Amino acid sequence: MPPKISTEQRRARLAVRHHLAAPAPTVADAVAGIVALHATDPATVHLSASARLAAPAVSGVEQALYDDRSLLRLLGMRRTVFVTDLETAALVQAGCAADIVVKQRKLLEQHLGAQGHPENVPEPAKWLASVEASVEAALRARGSATAQQLSEDEPRLRQQLLMAAGKPYEAIGNVTSRVLFLLAAGGRIARGRPRGSWLSTQYVWHPLDEWVTGGLRAWEPAAARAELARRWLRAYGPAPVSDLRWWTGWTAGQAKQALAAVSPVEVDLDGVPGIALPADLEPVPPPPPWVAFLPALDPTPMGWQERDWFLGPHRTALFDRSGNVGPTIWSSGRVVGGWAQRPSGEIAWRLLEDVGTEVTSAVETEAERCASWFGEVRAVPRFRTPLERELSA
Repeated sequence: MPPKISTEQRRARLAVRHHLAAPAPTVADAVAGIVALHATDPATVHLSASARLAAPAVSGVEQALYDDRSLLRLLGMRRTVFVTDLETAALVQAGCAADIVVKQRKLLEQHLGAQGHPENVPEPAKWLASVEASVEAALRARGSATAQQLSEDEPRLRQQLLMAAGKPYEAIGNVTSRVLFLLAAGGRIARGRPRGSWLSTQYVWHPLDEWVTGGLRAWEPAAARAELARRWLRAYGPAPVSDLRWWTGWTAGQAKQALAAVSPVEVDLDGVPGIALPADLEPVPPPPPWVAFLPALDPTPMGWQERDWFLGPHRTALFDRSGNVGPTIWSSGRVVGGWAQRPSGEIAWRLLEDVGTEVTSAVETEAERCASWFGEVRAVPRFRTPLERELSA
């Protein structure tokens, strides 16, 4: 019979390893505990880090990202932007992004050859390779540049595509972002400091091997996937294999190969088959009761595809139709409510179940701390969810 790991034990691991029951000592520790910070919404990076530290973390995160450059914002799992340490970034680049760039380049070539506006691009593969090389050369000549500056240097970035022709959502757009996407996913360029505040999405681009001196460590893809699987299991395991596949975006074959190198142990997760690292079978002492306000797209609720063991019946209120989580309130390993920032700066919140007077009091205290931390900053989630929209109104 496989060893049994209870739901309570999974929650205890989550609390300790994700630095929610007690603050992480540094920004680096906070990021390492969850492997990668979601960065599609730039606010999430700072809000997620701050939820795991004793004090607000904007200056610390910015120093790690832009001064020390010990953290890197890069495209990775499931074509999503993350922030990781440099060792993990190298694993993500070789184990996830390398596959993504092949598929997305082929797709863009197809679109250039069939949906170019006003005319299709002849020999799209050759054209695209030429544009990529030209953009990278222009970036190296400048040292750093915005997308607009690169479009001035390489006018072919303004090539247009007609998407969804004849549909109500028909759109015409430049290929600029898609070419930069390919260069970033290919590990050739990197996002540096944004223009504006920490809420901005307007990044200045740099050659990756200049932003990170010498570039990222080269990994053989299979070895990178094995090490990334090990890190995910340490942070998010024990868990079903399907959760690992979802988080990484790997095929069944890639996941199987990675796990063969890791040699996990089969476990029983309260009746659900799962896997765990061989050294992760002993019980974890449950931490004292804790409360946390996590932001939209926080890596903890986004760390698994199957979330009933911590989410309960609250999915409809807290997730959008695409599977993006909004701001959540946690109590000792469970989601118990949601919150939002109003235009006035007030933190509005709602408990979705009865948690008792002590937890409710702790939630009130945490809401006040969040409001004080935000100050004059207003951060509207990029992906709005039902409860967040209602509370923020």
